[in-house]
Amino acid sequence: MKILLVGMNHRTAPVEVRERFAVDDPLPWLQKLVETPEIEEAALLSTCNRVEVIATARNLDSGRHRLRAFFHRELGHAAALPQHRSQSAVLYEHVDTDAVRHLFRVAASIDSLVVGEPQILGQVKDAYRVAAEGGACGPLLNRLFTSAFAAAKRVRNETQIAARPVSMARVAVELAGQIFETLADKHALLIGAGEMIEAALEALRGAGLASVAVANRTPERAAELAARHGATAHGLAELPALLAAADVVLTSIGVDRPLLDAPLFEDALRARRRKPIFAIDLGVPRNVDPAVNDLDDVYLYDVDDLGGVAEANAEERRRETVRAEAIVQEEVERFHGWLSALQAVPTIRRLRARAEAIRQAELDKSLGRLALGDAERQAVEALTRSIVNKLLHAPVSRLREQAEREEGLAYLEAAKVLFALDDPSAPGAGADGRDGEPEES
Repeated sequence: MKILLVGMNHRTAPVEVRERFAVDDPLPWLQKLVETPEIEEAALLSTCNRVEVIATARNLDSGRHRLRAFFHRELGHAAALPQHRSQSAVLYEHVDTDAVRHLFRVAASIDSLVVGEPQILGQVKDAYRVAAEGGACGPLLNRLFTSAFAAAKRVRNETQIAARPVSMARVAVELAGQIFETLADKHALLIGAGEMIEAALEALRGAGLASVAVANRTPERAAELAARHGATAHGLAELPALLAAADVVLTSIGVDRPLLDAPLFEDALRARRRKPIFAIDLGVPRNVDPAVNDLDDVYLYDVDDLGGVAEANAEERRRETVRAEAIVQEEVERFHGWLSALQAVPTIRRLRARAEAIRQAELDKSLGRLALGDAERQAVEALTRSIVNKLLHAPVSRLREQAEREEGLAYLEAAKVLFALDDPSAPGAGADGRDGEPEES
């Protein structure tokens, strides 16, 4: 079984490309994907910085083709995938160990636009939960995601990346603090009611901002968030008046098309006599029409812009990343050991089947020439079975042990050759060892 990962992120695709492939509800897409003959299991991660599918396939080439076709023809609604600014491909692909390492790095927030940001682990857990509850995950991806969460937990507990996380929302607030001499006399408008908005609200309060309005599609959710942080709550119908009163606008809400356009900002600027507005768009798809950038007195930043700001302050976290990478590598090797042990199962089953077929054939041949009663037959049966089990105990145990090590595959191949386990004409060749666990000796 092969593990494949195909996707795009903030390094390979700008936000105007990523937003065309963003997914609100992954389940229908996953169900369609695992119904194809090429894909066995799948999970889909869609965030503001990445869209990735990780899957298992019995055949590497057909699985790779299916996942790339999924992006090109289905997920992007046949949208053409352009080359990136550097002319490198927008989509990247990882196979087996590289795919495992990539997922672990994502869950541990090493691969994030802002290294150490805390939201990504929750997003990976949500992606796994949707896939598992929808029946798109099986034993292999279940173990893979469990291992990814273990790696992320170790990074969080054992490095300063996790001890001092920096989210995109906090970077946005830090930028606002650089633009304005003080936030104490400024008014902020936050659009949305999710984790990103709440993190921004907390950071704004910590930076001294006294006046905050929260607007959301569902006013009840806005009211709950506002009540927790001493803000005012509003519906989206109030946006024109709210925008006119806002010095800082921070938005992160799910939309199909921009919620805030240039005419809306122009009206707000006139109402506030051209007093500048600082706008931060954390949404993917984008919440603010890029044409707003052409307006005087509006300073608009999107998630890609914030990445540059975060990079300037990332040196300390970069040093901690070295420690985090070492932890990820340890967990990758641990998972690889489990995967190698799993690969030993078919060989062990075929070896047992070969021995059992020979034992049964020789027993039947001998019992036909002997006049034994039922009790004596059962005694001979138990004796031969015991001999086979004792003979197999050592090689089976060694195969299990060695399968978890780097040289384990060589042992498995040697066993297949020595016992002719790939010979279709040999006794017990019909045994199917693909699933399940090896029996105990």
